[in-house]
Amino acid sequence: MLISESQHALNGLNGFVNSQGYSCIIADSCTAAIETIKRSNFDLVILMANSGPQPWRDLLYFIKERREQLPVIALSDSRHFAEFSSLLHTPSIYLLTTPYNPLELDKTIKDALEQRRISFEFNTLQERIKQSEKMHRFLVNHSPDIIYILNERGEINFINDRVESLLNVSKDELIGKHFSTLMSDEECKQHPFVFNERRAVKRLEQRAELHLRKRLGQDVNGALTTLSMPFEISAMGIYEIERRSSKPQFRGTYGIARDITDRKQAESLMRFQAYHDLLTGLPNRTLFRDRLSLAISHSKRNGSKVAVMFVDLDRFKLINDSLGHSIGDQLIQAVARRISESLREGDTLSRFGGDEFTLLLPNIHSQEDASIIARKILNELKQPFFIEQHELYASGSIGIAMYPDHGEQLDQLIQNADIAMYYIKANGKNSFRFFSEKMNLAYVERLNTEQDLRQCIEGEQLFLEYQPIFNMQTSAVYALEAYIRWNHPTRGVLIPGDFLNVAEETGIIIELGAWVINRVCADLEEWANPILTIAVNFSPRQVEDPDFENMLMSAVKAHNVSPHQIELEITEDLLVGDI
Repeated sequence: MLISESQHALNGLNGFVNSQGYSCIIADSCTAAIETIKRSNFDLVILMANSGPQPWRDLLYFIKERREQLPVIALSDSRHFAEFSSLLHTPSIYLLTTPYNPLELDKTIKDALEQRRISFEFNTLQERIKQSEKMHRFLVNHSPDIIYILNERGEINFINDRVESLLNVSKDELIGKHFSTLMSDEECKQHPFVFNERRAVKRLEQRAELHLRKRLGQDVNGALTTLSMPFEISAMGIYEIERRSSKPQFRGTYGIARDITDRKQAESLMRFQAYHDLLTGLPNRTLFRDRLSLAISHSKRNGSKVAVMFVDLDRFKLINDSLGHSIGDQLIQAVARRISESLREGDTLSRFGGDEFTLLLPNIHSQEDASIIARKILNELKQPFFIEQHELYASGSIGIAMYPDHGEQLDQLIQNADIAMYYIKANGKNSFRFFSEKMNLAYVERLNTEQDLRQCIEGEQLFLEYQPIFNMQTSAVYALEAYIRWNHPTRGVLIPGDFLNVAEETGIIIELGAWVINRVCADLEEWANPILTIAVNFSPRQVEDPDFENMLMSAVKAHNVSPHQIELEITEDLLVGDI
């Protein structure tokens, strides 16, 4: 900005400044100059004041108070220089005599603008430093971690606000104290790096998990009580280069302590879930197998026995299907509690899946020891369960295998206990039995039957036999009843009693039923007797299958047979067996 009361002087000054490549704004009075400076930012003011500074006093005061960094070149008689300096008191004023020397003025303009640039950059840098320090303090004090700086003796020189919320200790109280006051003696011995990190330059940081003491309050005797809390601490040595030796000298430790309570709880929960059943909280298969392995190893050393029990609830499926899964889950939980109350200390109850439980009884001396516990469990299960206004009864079938009597390998013991349990299920339920080789033969036969059943339909090994149904008054045949037969490749012709129980348990009964109804409809179509009726037996499981109706009608339509020619008979023995 160019300022002068003389228009002639302004024109001359403006022409010179423009010739040097600068753009200018002109003001011809003190008031106009102040208003213009208020509205705009200027890099330099050139004031031509031949009569001295008095007419421009308000302008100079304004610049001094409001624009102290704005440089001013004053062109005046040299006798006014002292007065100008007293008014501005700033190193940003440049005084030149009039008439001015163009070369001197040009040099002064360049010096003033350069000084203005340096001053601006310096102020910008200072402001950035202030903002950086402010941000650093904000980040440190609002960090979720405890941040600390220790001197070479391990004493706290700085610690952020977070220590107060995490450890209930005032940071002012900790300044000057040794960091070990927050640690137990054992932790201090194991992790001295926390307050004395002296690692070499290439290995600046150390990290470990340890516990710090959280202040809780005072006990009845006035002593402080504390709670040990898990933290992950990263510490780094602070070094300075000594001038004389040029070697790094240890000056202290910088550390960050992160509260890992939530992480530890999550890890603990994950470990629990990996080895426990979520519904009952009991050990799962993995943990049961691990404990059984340890029990077998211990038994080998001391000559004791180990019992493995398989417990299956006899009526659980009926309760679960009729009352719903919520009631079923609560029943499983109640059964787990009752069985647990029947066990000795050191025994293990595990939920193997569904309504099956396994028990591990280590350090027993005979089968009678296992029998006593089995009887206690059965007696407990006989008592009613009261769940949401329902009075429920759930007996159990228990199979038992002893180490080393019934096997010396972990999987063999579990399998033999399972075999004994299935033997009870097939022979009356609500009891217990110890494994025997006779059971194993039946179990192997059952497995073979199941495997062969899965291939009998594709192998075309099934056929039907029809038994006539007579009218007692006329002795005439009015209907037939279909019976399935299995022409087994090695065992010969098998009747339903030899394989239907296995088919029912494995679900293969659904495929067998579909084959039977299609075969019956095919025979009716071939015989072309519209008044002939054929009775077909179905189990409740087949009738309850969601696809039963569709399967039945598809067979009837496919062979163009009247539905009235098919008589359905529902077997009662399997239904009664679940009541």
